[in-house]
Amino acid sequence: MKDLAGKVAVITGGASGIGFATAESLARKGVRLVLADIEQGALDSAVARLAAAGAEVIGVRTDVADRAAVAALADAAWKRFGAVHIVFNNAGVGVFGPVHEMSHADWQWTVNVNLWGPVHGVEVFMPRMIAQNQGGHFLFTASFAGLVSNRNLAPYSVTKAAVVSLAECVARDGKPFNIGASVLCPMRVATAIDESHRNRPAEFGGPGAVKPYVDRDAGALEGRTLDVKAVGDLVIAAMQRGDLYIITHKETETFLNRRSARLQQAMAHAV
Repeated sequence: MKDLAGKVAVITGGASGIGFATAESLARKGVRLVLADIEQGALDSAVARLAAAGAEVIGVRTDVADRAAVAALADAAWKRFGAVHIVFNNAGVGVFGPVHEMSHADWQWTVNVNLWGPVHGVEVFMPRMIAQNQGGHFLFTASFAGLVSNRNLAPYSVTKAAVVSLAECVARDGKPFNIGASVLCPMRVATAIDESHRNRPAEFGGPGAVKPYVDRDAGALEGRTLDVKAVGDLVIAAMQRGDLYIITHKETETFLNRRSARLQQAMAHAV
């Protein structure tokens, strides 16, 4: 999708981090915005900042784990702007620690937000985008951990790998309708993902259910910490080129090559 002026973008997790940075980049290109976030105060502030800069924007409080809430988000977007062309399934959470220490609630919460959230985004928005017959593009925030699993990130890695696969499916199935897809797979970015437990619902133990975890070896896999603005610009440029995969860190190459080599070795035993 090269021509962005006048298009409408819906961004989940849009009040901060990568979501907000991408919203700013889109606004500068004349895109009208629908920001969704679970934190009402942060959402109101983000909408006010964008509007003050001249953007045409609305905010809709949304829990992406709730399909009905995502459907209401779509209704609000079409009611306000009459169309949707870009959907950025960006909202996500993280629970960190060894896989054997993860509780069932840890898995449920992470899957509900990180996987069901994007699935809800696709099943709610894609049929309506096909029906409006104007093409479009889906963006997904996955992770480097969705390409190469990391230590002490089991629920996060598993859900982000699923998001990569979901993006690939949307790219293939959307092609006849001129609907593309791109999946963002960053290493470390300066966001508040480490503090996502602040929004953990009571049914999964609430914010206090997560104990701080420090992985002494995390730096070996994280790479540099990139600024969200740089990542937001990368996302828009990749979408305009039609790229499926958005790789942010050069350091990723080493780990992808290592994984590829192991797969090639496994082929030696294929029949």
